[in-house]
Amino acid sequence: MKTLKTLFEKLDPHFRSGGALFRFFGIYQATRTFFFLPSPVNRSAPHVRDHLDVKRFMSFVILALIPVTLFGMYNVGYQYYSALSGVDDAGFFQIFSRGASQVLPIILVSYGVGFFWEILFATIRGHEVTEGLLVTGLLFPLTLPPTIPLWQVAAGISFGIVIGKEIFGGTGRNLLNPALTARAFIFFSYPASISGNGVWMVMPPEVSSMDITGGVQTEALGGIQMNVLNEAHMDAMSGATALALGQDTGYIEATLEQAGFTLKTLFFGLHPGSIGETSTLLCFLGAIFLMFTRVASYRIILGGVAGVVATSLILNLLPGPQGTWFAAGPLYHLCSGGFALGISYMATDPVSAPGTDVGRWIYGFLIGFLTVLIRAVNPAYVEGVMLAILFMNLFSPFIDHVTVKVMVSKRIPNV
Repeated sequence: MKTLKTLFEKLDPHFRSGGALFRFFGIYQATRTFFFLPSPVNRSAPHVRDHLDVKRFMSFVILALIPVTLFGMYNVGYQYYSALSGVDDAGFFQIFSRGASQVLPIILVSYGVGFFWEILFATIRGHEVTEGLLVTGLLFPLTLPPTIPLWQVAAGISFGIVIGKEIFGGTGRNLLNPALTARAFIFFSYPASISGNGVWMVMPPEVSSMDITGGVQTEALGGIQMNVLNEAHMDAMSGATALALGQDTGYIEATLEQAGFTLKTLFFGLHPGSIGETSTLLCFLGAIFLMFTRVASYRIILGGVAGVVATSLILNLLPGPQGTWFAAGPLYHLCSGGFALGISYMATDPVSAPGTDVGRWIYGFLIGFLTVLIRAVNPAYVEGVMLAILFMNLFSPFIDHVTVKVMVSKRIPNV
C-alpha cells in the first residue's frame, strides 16, 4: 500500500488545478479514494455528520442490499425450475446459477451505463465522480422484472442519472430518487416490458412457447400476475403473485391463502415479482442494519410501517369490496409487493427525504398511507410504492419548510 500511496502522490500534481490532466480530476479522485480515506471534508450536500465519508456511507447501503440481491438471483432460478416442476431435482447451485445468469447482466448494464454518464458529467464539469451511483446502480435493477430487455435497462438508468439527477447538479441536489425515476421512465415508456403476462419470471423455452392462460395484468415494484400452465406434460403455476389476486372474487385473505400465498410465503419471498422485492424478511433485516448504523432514518421506516398499518385498519372498518386489497389486513400489505424494498432503501434516501426529525415521521407515514390507498382504490394499479415515494419526494422540501415554521413559531420570543 505504501508503493501505491507514493504513486498517487506523484500523480497528484498532474490532476490538480493547473495540471495537464486536471480535466480528469474526478476520475482520478474516485480511484484514489477507493484505496485511501479522503482528507478533505464535504463541501456540498449530502453532509454526513460522522467519521464516514459519503463513499463509505453508500457502501453500507450496498452491504445491506447484498443479501436481497443474492436471494433475488436464487428466486429467479427457483421460479424457472418451478415452471418445469423440477425444483426438487435441481440443486441449490444449479438454481442460483440459473438466476444469476439472468440477473447479473441487468446489474452490469445498469452500472456500466450509469458510470458512463457519471464520468462524462464529472469530466465536463471538472468535479469528482460522485458515489451516489453505487446505490442507484444496484437499486434500479432490483425494482425490475428478470425478463426486462437490457437496452431498456440502459435507457432507464440513463434517464434516471441524466434527467433525475445530473440536470439538478448531481448527487446531493436531486429532488427525486434516481432509481425510482429510472423505473418510472421504464414503466410509462415501455409498459409491455414491465407489466402484463409473462414478465415476472424467466420462462424455460419449452414452456414460453406454449399457450399460457389465466394472465392478469398489473404493475410491479410489486408488479404481479398469474400464469397457469395447461399442458399435458406439466402441472405448475408459473407466475402467480399476490397483488393480482385482489382482482378475484371472495374474501381477499382467503383467496391469497388458497392460492398458496400465506403470510409465511410472502414474508420469506419464494414467489414471482421484481428481482429484489419478494423477500420481506431480508428487506427489513437490511433496514434494521441501516437503522443501527444510523445510515437510514428509523423515523422514515417506522413512520412508513405505521402509515400502512393505520390506513389498512381504517379501511377494514369501512364498507368496501371484500375481494380486493381494500379488505386486506396490515400484515398482508406489509409483506406483499415492493413496500419493504421501497421504504427500506429508497424512501430513506438522505437527499430526497426531509432533513427534520418531525418531517421524517410525516414523510414516512404519508408514504405508507398512499401505498395502501392506491392499492385499495385503484384496481388498475395495485402497487403504489413507486408513485407514493416519488410523490412525497416532491413534497419533502415543503414538509421541512412547514415543520421549521411551526417549530420557530413555538419559541418564546426574547424580551
